[in-house]
Amino acid sequence: MRTLMLTACLLALPLVPGPLPAQESLHLEESADITGAYRVAGRNPDGSAYTGTLEMTASGAQYQLAWTIAGQVYRGTGRLEGRVLTVDWQGDSNPVVYVLMPDGALHGTWADGHALDRLEPLR
Repeated sequence: MRTLMLTACLLALPLVPGPLPAQESLHLEESADITGAYRVAGRNPDGSAYTGTLEMTASGAQYQLAWTIAGQVYRGTGRLEGRVLTVDWQGDSNPVVYVLMPDGALHGTWADGHALDRLEPLR
């Protein structure tokens, strides 16, 4: 199950010829600061689209996420390992698995790989 989700996330990586530069690999040399506000856009398992916002904070190695979608707040906690953020959340027994992109966006999948979520930093 997790392999399927991670595979889907990895497929979301941009296609680049040749090997990725060291700073763009799935392993970060130093810890990235991914806290802050994000614009959310995604697709539910039934194919319907959604948009909203997300606020991410950190407490030690743990991240707290709060998505606001259609006026409803969903909460989750996660851990960043290299460029992969895995988030357990209240809406599904399967985690959301994101890949941190070089531009700071997070591309992810949830619902056991049947739904997609994209977080764009609000800077």
